[in-house]
Amino acid sequence: MLSTDCHRVKSTVLVVDDSQEMRRYLRLLLETDSYMVETASDGIEALERVRNGSVPSLVLLDMQMPGMNGLETLCSLRTLCPELKVIMCSAVDDPSKINQAVSLGAQGYLVKPIQYLYLSAAIERCLTGQRVLPSGQALPANVVPMRSPARHYEN
Repeated sequence: MLSTDCHRVKSTVLVVDDSQEMRRYLRLLLETDSYMVETASDGIEALERVRNGSVPSLVLLDMQMPGMNGLETLCSLRTLCPELKVIMCSAVDDPSKINQAVSLGAQGYLVKPIQYLYLSAAIERCLTGQRVLPSGQALPANVVPMRSPARHYEN
């Protein structure tokens, strides 16, 4: 008899991004890995979801959004739900922004473009308690350095 465990839903991920295309893309990738996916188009909508009792296992949070940016949203999410795991996502590979996000409580930072295998590994690492950040960052020993394969051309 075949097991159905491979189709069991893993966890809920809240994707917060002002780009509808990015939300759709990340939803597709996450559902491929059997995650339940919720989306929010900005930080205010994400905070409303959490205030109304929807507490995901993990949040993928865009850094650059109109109104409330990703760092402001991160601070508010951490106040509402300190144990919430958050991975920041940005096209900006700026060490000062990465360090700022980590100091505010982010468990990870993914540099766009985000590829499926990298996203999948980053979420698994984050959900198991490891930090997920680009390589080359001078960060604490418990941080797991990762860089998107799409970014290797810079080396």
